[in-house]
Amino acid sequence: MVTVDQLKFDEKGLIPAIVVDYETKKVLTLAYMNEESLHISMEKGLTCFWSRSRNELWLKGDTSGNYQHIYSITADCDRDALVVAVMKDGPACHLGTDSCFNDLLYMNPKNIGFTMADLMKLIEGRKTEKKEGSYTSYLFEKGLDKILKKVGEESTEVIIAAKSEDKAETIYEISDLVYHVMVLMIEMGISLEDIHRELASRHVIDHKVKQEKMTK
Repeated sequence: MVTVDQLKFDEKGLIPAIVVDYETKKVLTLAYMNEESLHISMEKGLTCFWSRSRNELWLKGDTSGNYQHIYSITADCDRDALVVAVMKDGPACHLGTDSCFNDLLYMNPKNIGFTMADLMKLIEGRKTEKKEGSYTSYLFEKGLDKILKKVGEESTEVIIAAKSEDKAETIYEISDLVYHVMVLMIEMGISLEDIHRELASRHVIDHKVKQEKMTK
């Protein structure tokens, strides 16, 4: 464990704090802390920064209500920068966006990756901006009943493939099911973070149950 005394603050008494979403690992913002704001952050379990523009302490969420509940604070190898993992109550950026980092500067065309979050954004885009010939837009146009019907059909396909012990086919059908469930999530305003949070709460409960069984 590192202590505050071991951290290296700059000549102005500040240390950069990179705030990331504990659940998604997404970078939310870059702010600065001094020793006082760092102590307040650890005491309250809420991010508190030093505002360089206003020259004063700034408890994130005090005026907006968008508090950031700290999960952990980690120092880098040189101990002159921090990563603060948080569970946030609302947008991290003063512009009302989820993160301050939204303006893409460069994307390497040779290394285009894939994430579930990217797929969710694509699906959401097909709902907000209908695209001619898009199956996803078609589902949103037809509405909830059609989406639910497809979720039911794909669930059955998963069962059939798994019952046949066909791994490749089961993977294919699970992928279809996941896609249609994600369409349902967008339709109902459910985010990946909502699901992650629910599963995390069940993990805590399951852990407690296991501990109780072990003590009996």
